[in-house]
Amino acid sequence: MSQEKFIQTAILLLRIVSGYIFILNGGLKLFGWFGGIPGVTELPTLMLIAGIVEFFGGLAILLGLFTRPAAFLASGQMAVAYFIAHANQGFWYAPLVNQGQPAVLLAFIFLFFAAYGAGIWSIDNSFRRKVSPS
Repeated sequence: MSQEKFIQTAILLLRIVSGYIFILNGGLKLFGWFGGIPGVTELPTLMLIAGIVEFFGGLAILLGLFTRPAAFLASGQMAVAYFIAHANQGFWYAPLVNQGQPAVLLAFIFLFFAAYGAGIWSIDNSFRRKVSPS
């Protein structure tokens, strides 16, 4: 396997796994997957919006469809989630202490996809090949 194919395989796997994790978080909020959020019967507006971005943005990222805008939105949401839900638990600069590691990591993974794109194995790339002249 050439180095370029190896890199593109790693990008594909990172995109699929991070999109899947995001879908699961959205499903937890929107559909009550895995028992839902304990003690929450009706989602506050901010959490509802987060669930929509997580579920549908995660699906778009997983498929590699509209990846750049979906990933940009997802990255921003994870940054906001970090500062709303984790930073106020003490030591905003220490995700290890405030349990914000997943939010920070996903924010930067999605920022990567917003800048780089979905990679060669994606729906975005198949659209690009059909549109561009040979």
